[in-house]
Amino acid sequence: MTSRPVLTDPNDELRKISEKVSDKEIGTKELDTLIDDLIETMEIENGIGIAAPQIGVHKRIIIIDTGDGPQALINPEVTARSLRKVESEEGCLSVPGVYGMVKRHREIKARALDRHGNEMKFRAKGLLSIVFQHEVDHLDGVLFIDKVFEYTKPPKLEL
Repeated sequence: MTSRPVLTDPNDELRKISEKVSDKEIGTKELDTLIDDLIETMEIENGIGIAAPQIGVHKRIIIIDTGDGPQALINPEVTARSLRKVESEEGCLSVPGVYGMVKRHREIKARALDRHGNEMKFRAKGLLSIVFQHEVDHLDGVLFIDKVFEYTKPPKLEL
């Protein structure tokens, strides 16, 4: 496992849409190394989620750890969203030192593949729902700052 540098905004690489991981890539040494590197990077950076584009790899892979250990999710997608939303404070490894309030769906249904290619379907609410939506946004070139309605710790302005 190797920690990789996290790209920070502004960086055009963070705005690119990621490609689906193909079936033939699952289980390869390259993909396993990428997943391990993402986990290592997230842990070193003290994150609870990371997406492959944050280290410059445009593959639809996210890692989430809300307290039960890191989980790799390949080709994750939201399949249903609650109408009700929840406001929460978010930050991001790619936007260091900036925090703000974001509205996200309170509950989602989602599906993804695990690192072995097994399909997972699940319902998420609370922190897991928020982190899942935040990380999937990265795969679509969207940063949380695009959705902030109120900064709680705004970016420092360069003079």
